[in-house]
Amino acid sequence: MAEPAAAGVSSLPREVREQLAELELELSEGDITQKGYEKKRAKLLAPYLPQTQGVDPALQKESKTQMPVPSATPASASSSSSKFHRARSGGARDERYRSDIHTEAVQAALAKHKEQKMALPMPTKRRSTFVQSPADACTPPDTSSASEDEGSLRRQAALSAALHQSLQNAESWINRSIQGSSTSSSASSTLSHGEGKGTSGSLADVFANTRIENFSVPPDVTATTSTSSARPPAIDLPPSGIVKGMHKGSNRSSLMDTADGVPVSSRVSTKIQQLLNTLKRPKRPPLKEFFVDDFEEIVEVPQPDPNQPKPEGRQMTPVKGEPLGVVCNWPPALEAALQRWGTTQAKCPCLTALDVTGKPVYTLTYGKLWSRSLKLAYTLLNKLGTKNEPVLKPGDRVALVYPNNDPVMFMVAFYGCLLAEVIPVPIEVPLTRKDAGGQQIGFLLGSCGIALALTTEVCLKGLPKTQNGEIVQFKGWPRLKWVVTDSKYLSKSPKDWQPNISAAGTEPAYIEYKTSKEGSVMGVTVSRIAMLSHCQALSQACNYSEGETIVNVLDFKKDAGLWHGILTNVMNKLHTISVPYSVMKTCPLSWVQRVHAHKAKVALVKCRDLHWAMMAHRDQRDVSLGSLRMLIVTDGANPWSVSSCDAFLSLFQSHGLKPEAICPCATSPEAMTIAIRRPGVPGAPLPGRAILSMNGLSFGVIRVNTEDKNSALTVQDVGHVMPGGMMCIVKPDGPPQLCKTDEIGEICVSSRAGGMMYYGLAGVTKNTFEGSLVFVVGKMDGLLTVSGRRHNADDIVATGLAVESIKTVYRGRIAVFSVSVFYDERIVVVAEQRPDASEEDSFQWMSRVLQAIDSIHQVGVYCLALVPANTLPKTPLGGIHISQTKQHFLEGSLHPCNILMCPHTCVTNLPKPRQKQPGVGPASVMVGNLVAGKRIAQASGRDLGQIEDNDLVKKHQFLTEVLQWRAQATPDHPLFLLLNAKGTTVCTATCLQLHKKAERIASVLFDKGHLNAGDNVVLLYPPGIELITAFYGCLYAGCIPVTVRPPHAQSLTATLPTVRMIVEVSKAACILTTQTLMRLLKSREAAAAVDVKTWPTIIDTDDLPRKRLSQIYKPPTAEMLAYLDFSVSTTGMLTGVKMSHAAVSGLCRAIKLQCELYSSRQIAICLDPYCGLGFVLWCLCSVYSGHQSILIPPMELESNLFLWLSTVSQYKIRDTFCSYSVMELCTKGLGNQVEMLKARGINLSCVRTCVVVAEERPRVSLTHSFSKLFKDIGLSSRAVSTTFGSRVNVAICLQGTSGPDPTTVYVDLKSLRHDRVRLVERGAPQSLLLSESGKILPGVKVVIVNPETKGPLGDSHLGEIWVNSPHTASGYYTIYDNETLQADHFNTRLSFGDAAQTLWARTGYLGFVRRTELTAASGGTAETRLYFLNKDEELAFTHVWIPEMLCFM
Repeated sequence: MAEPAAAGVSSLPREVREQLAELELELSEGDITQKGYEKKRAKLLAPYLPQTQGVDPALQKESKTQMPVPSATPASASSSSSKFHRARSGGARDERYRSDIHTEAVQAALAKHKEQKMALPMPTKRRSTFVQSPADACTPPDTSSASEDEGSLRRQAALSAALHQSLQNAESWINRSIQGSSTSSSASSTLSHGEGKGTSGSLADVFANTRIENFSVPPDVTATTSTSSARPPAIDLPPSGIVKGMHKGSNRSSLMDTADGVPVSSRVSTKIQQLLNTLKRPKRPPLKEFFVDDFEEIVEVPQPDPNQPKPEGRQMTPVKGEPLGVVCNWPPALEAALQRWGTTQAKCPCLTALDVTGKPVYTLTYGKLWSRSLKLAYTLLNKLGTKNEPVLKPGDRVALVYPNNDPVMFMVAFYGCLLAEVIPVPIEVPLTRKDAGGQQIGFLLGSCGIALALTTEVCLKGLPKTQNGEIVQFKGWPRLKWVVTDSKYLSKSPKDWQPNISAAGTEPAYIEYKTSKEGSVMGVTVSRIAMLSHCQALSQACNYSEGETIVNVLDFKKDAGLWHGILTNVMNKLHTISVPYSVMKTCPLSWVQRVHAHKAKVALVKCRDLHWAMMAHRDQRDVSLGSLRMLIVTDGANPWSVSSCDAFLSLFQSHGLKPEAICPCATSPEAMTIAIRRPGVPGAPLPGRAILSMNGLSFGVIRVNTEDKNSALTVQDVGHVMPGGMMCIVKPDGPPQLCKTDEIGEICVSSRAGGMMYYGLAGVTKNTFEGSLVFVVGKMDGLLTVSGRRHNADDIVATGLAVESIKTVYRGRIAVFSVSVFYDERIVVVAEQRPDASEEDSFQWMSRVLQAIDSIHQVGVYCLALVPANTLPKTPLGGIHISQTKQHFLEGSLHPCNILMCPHTCVTNLPKPRQKQPGVGPASVMVGNLVAGKRIAQASGRDLGQIEDNDLVKKHQFLTEVLQWRAQATPDHPLFLLLNAKGTTVCTATCLQLHKKAERIASVLFDKGHLNAGDNVVLLYPPGIELITAFYGCLYAGCIPVTVRPPHAQSLTATLPTVRMIVEVSKAACILTTQTLMRLLKSREAAAAVDVKTWPTIIDTDDLPRKRLSQIYKPPTAEMLAYLDFSVSTTGMLTGVKMSHAAVSGLCRAIKLQCELYSSRQIAICLDPYCGLGFVLWCLCSVYSGHQSILIPPMELESNLFLWLSTVSQYKIRDTFCSYSVMELCTKGLGNQVEMLKARGINLSCVRTCVVVAEERPRVSLTHSFSKLFKDIGLSSRAVSTTFGSRVNVAICLQGTSGPDPTTVYVDLKSLRHDRVRLVERGAPQSLLLSESGKILPGVKVVIVNPETKGPLGDSHLGEIWVNSPHTASGYYTIYDNETLQADHFNTRLSFGDAAQTLWARTGYLGFVRRTELTAASGGTAETRLYFLNKDEELAFTHVWIPEMLCFM
């Protein structure tokens, strides 16, 4: 076959070769797609391609506009071309070629290709074409792509590839398949055209060995594969280990890989695949990995102790309780038991209530309970609504809101609901809108769909009311209809009306609320059959008999108090004496007296009640507890229950208490009664005790303590499994697995007597109630897991109480919980301190408690805090509300009187040391703005020299000259307008008025102050125009003004020392102020805070003499000092910087150009005018630019929240500036009053920019909330932006009037720790949200620098922000003249890479630059904007982000 005459690249004309080289460069840099590259290349080569023999002329004609396979006749030409291409494009593409625009374009094209149907089936898998035949070995495979719209192009490419003789050996065409622009084989339609004999045969063999599978599945063009194991299973190699034409050491996986190691896709060319891999946006990780917080990369994970005890016993077997006995007279439902006793034993006592003195006040008989419950049931179903539209129907939920001292009304309401087949939900009586846990109760009511609440008349009157007499809307609660259930308001049921009492089934009977460890409230739903079975099990376990009397000290609305005192009580016709908590507070021995008086057989108590009875025992000794056969201690599982039971027994055994009568039990809301000790018989052996090792327990194993008595825990048994139940212990972590006999785990109970679900919480229900073991009790709320070891909050409380706590804290007012600090739980102990405890006693007790916990539990305490008495949130029964206390601690609202923080004893997983990243070094080669292959992280605003400014202002060098010129040219032009809280104008200042007042103040400084040029003068004024006139008066006199925030009259002791400090540091010779503030500075209250005799000369400017100034001071040079800017940081550090006249003029000009400020413009300013950019906007910009500033003092918003927004709307302000405090005040105060804003006619559609001024990281959540809240009154979502400035340069970034919308990004915190920046998806773990801080001001240059080497950094590196601009401050103003610090912060140079030797100022913020491809309307690149990180107050260095937009973090 004849070779084409002009096929070799080297033989092409020079200009064609240059154009081809340019195309290659564009492709490698990502400036052109592969398709565009091929079309342009084909167009260039078309005139030099000969006609191919044996090919359809139509196809040959078509090839004129298509691209042949890039090959040349001589092998050397092909090789050189390929090498040239690879040398330009490289393997892994550098980040500097990243282009999101190209990414979008390529992805859109690929998506279009995916949607189109293929002309012929495309092989996505193929067999190896390496066979032993010589003909096959030297025949190259087809390398054309398979896109339908490129079909004719690829067909011609296939024919050209078959005809060229330059690829006659297997190795060369294998390399082409690896490095070529396409890998998929074309469909056999190419064979329908005539071909040469040799070509036809070889191609037929190739396609004969091609396997077509899954051709309809499009490949994932965005997937990348780093290992050969993940490549497509498309290559079937022959059995021999060596492939003909390949070296022995060749890796088979490279057969289908590109030069970059990227798997070849059959639908997309290699170059497009490389382009996608290089330019694609951050890839979303798999869902299962998305929320995995791999903190091991950040912190040191403590390794388990190899010597820690491990379980050694055999696997336990489930333990069964005794069979539930079959009693012939047990009712089919609890309601049937009530009906039976109410009709046959009507006069038998059911429930006795006590008054506040502890004496019986009312006894409810079974007859009364039945009749009143019947009346309530009838009323609920028939009298609350109409006959056609009843308010309640069977199955609805209602809230029972009854006080703890009224068990009678609660019992009637509970059984009334059961008879009406509505589901009661007992809750506590709300006392205020801010009750502890009240909002969570509201969530429970809402999730249960409750709209009706039952209560008593007395309780209803005691609920908090509004001014209109209506019940307040409790926080988080749904709107409720309140129904009084007193007898006089109930309707008697007709004789023919009977409730529907069916046999107990699985339908819900009642819902009992439970508060979780985190404070969330869940409703445990108990079915009618579970309620009945539980009553039967309790009756059998406790051996209840009819007519017995029990004393109930527990809460009758939930837990054991409800199960025994309300439910099992009716089942067995018991008589319950209910002792409310209010009686126990006044008479702790009342329950013992009731047992004695009624000869009660059973008493239901907690350890607290035992302790209180022992404390009050001396008050009455003639009591007998000989009638008690069971003293049920419901918190018998607590560690202090053993000592409480023992102490109570030793004290009251002489009063007839039998040792076998004490019966601890264990309960949970979900499983109800788990185990209870059966009543013993006289002479029987006492229950078992165990002395366990606390260290072993923390590792989850049981070890008998034989060494240190201090680290031992004595536990007692809580009896046997309930009748009819089965119990086992499973491992608390991972899938449920049975524990070993010496291993601690979660208790699992299988029984009919248990909850059925959490109402409305299907997911939590499935994990808790629907396991293979029916029900999992779960971890105790007091379980604390620290560094892999488990501790019990009750154990720690018991340890604290053992340290002589009586004199220091209240015994029952200690809260122990854990907070998450640095990826692990940390223990916090909070207790109420007694009022008479001294600080020395308190700290001594706290120190001993820390030592005891460390010694006994081998765990450190993060924080031990003592709060004043009666300040911790309480539960309705007087206990400490743990979750609410934890919430207060996290919010910082506990306000402790004594506190010990010990993070050094418990935080052992300190962060791993930061990894040193190789950066740009002095030996790097500079090429333009590239160093060592990385783009330098630098950005800049517009060049001031190239901006046309036709205003005559620029000819004036000083601001005083500008004011004088304006006073002559436009004397009546208003510059400032001050508003009060009512929105009315209280003061204005035109150009001439400002000039005249400044002259008079300058005269006063000369006459009264006897000042000289260069003296410092403190300006002490409230926000207003007086501050502005005083400032220019100082400039007219040649003095240096220092603006200071005035002290607050109500908090002089806190605010006056700051004023005094600035006066001393600035060496002020005089203070200008108002008469009111002058009197305040010399008052007695001020004398108590500072020495008022040392004030410099104080001059009030309220009454100024009308004296003309003889001569206005003009500085000899613009580098002279104009004013001092003092600011106090959040850490209390005072920093003052010097601002020259040149910096003032440069700053005002930059702001004018950025915000397009002219004489006809109006702006509204609502921020403090004492330092930074706030002072510049308030006092300087209007004089320079001539626009009118409407001044709104932020303090006025406290009395009128509408002031700022109504002013902006009224004056149709396009640009407004505010502080974060103002924005937060409006967001919180007006967020729910948008309708009122609309009614007032407030419209913010006129606002173009709303700029928040602050030297801190943008508060993204606040700005987003502000934009979202007020979008309904016209505020544009793109209007709100922030600024960025520092002490060395008060204005680096400002959004201005034009530019792209403000953007936010998420960066990876782990990468930031290692000085790298990686963008991630929203919601990714370890992500930080950043918002841009506006465009860089004109004339400002920014570079990111390594603070250690002081060398420039590359893109996506984290470093310190250095700034160069005409308005940078001259230096720090300090008492000590530290020239080294001055030069290092304000006049420093890069250690290398800056041939111009630019002088930079160090901002002290850390940041980074990321290039964006945003394009302005004019076609140029959009201006740079800034994002920044946090500031390190100690080093005065911080990190900032600049993505061609500076962003601070």
